[in-house]
Amino acid sequence: MDRTIITNQVSKSWELDKIFITHNVVEYDSFGKRKTINDSDFVRLHFGLQGSYDFTFSQLKSSFSLAGSHNNIMYSDGLEIEVENKSKRIETFGINFTTDSFIEIGQNGNDLLKRFTEKVINKENSILSSNWKTNSFKIQQVINDILNCSFNDALRNLFLLSKSIELLVLQAELYENQSVNQYIKSEHDKRKLIEAKELLATRMDQPPTILELSKLIGINEYKLKKGFKELFGTTIFGYIHETRMSLAKHLLLGTDKTAKEIAYDTGYSSPQHFSNAFKKRFGVTPKSVRNNPDSATKRN
Repeated sequence: MDRTIITNQVSKSWELDKIFITHNVVEYDSFGKRKTINDSDFVRLHFGLQGSYDFTFSQLKSSFSLAGSHNNIMYSDGLEIEVENKSKRIETFGINFTTDSFIEIGQNGNDLLKRFTEKVINKENSILSSNWKTNSFKIQQVINDILNCSFNDALRNLFLLSKSIELLVLQAELYENQSVNQYIKSEHDKRKLIEAKELLATRMDQPPTILELSKLIGINEYKLKKGFKELFGTTIFGYIHETRMSLAKHLLLGTDKTAKEIAYDTGYSSPQHFSNAFKKRFGVTPKSVRNNPDSATKRN
């Protein structure tokens, strides 16, 4: 087996009573395979955030080739997987529920979740769907909420528990929707759209126009706009706006940067423009949310 060497790994985890949350960013020096074996007995909500990899899951007798933004729910009594990285940087996020805690929640879900829960009750190794879904914008927002959690102690645990259940609900809703894609006709188109979202994320201060973006990723404007909305559940403008607002709120609560600095960091042409957008989104001014973090609760 070709074994890769990890050159850098940044891991963050949160351990609750019945839930274990992990966030991993791994950088490799080359391409190869790594095997993981343990006797864990969890239900895992798995989210790929960035990077490409193939993996074989022995308990499921299945192999998957994954790239970019994706998610699924898996259960196995024991774990043996072999991962082959196809990119030199992979970022993943996961929530492990104990089987008892998952069963308690899943039994009250939709029909799809109830069927999966029944398999967990019977200790039947299973995956929610053989077709992995792309992370919706709502899912990415909740993951960002967890990664940027600013609560302490008991409130933090309550917040993380509520967000973990919210992610489970969003996944159950996502997989229940079996509508046929109208604009995304191939895996190639899907990967191009994921590439577009990742490019936007790195240029949030000065995002390209739709015309520029279509040329950069090699997809026509119509398919870019329609496919982006279909895949991520929001328009390109909506994605830029919400990502900017989320970043701005995080910077206001987690740094000492002034509102003026944050305005320019998030791509606004003036502090006043930024302040107006922030107030419209959250119902309060940037200054107010810094003085009272709980005030920014408005949802569009």
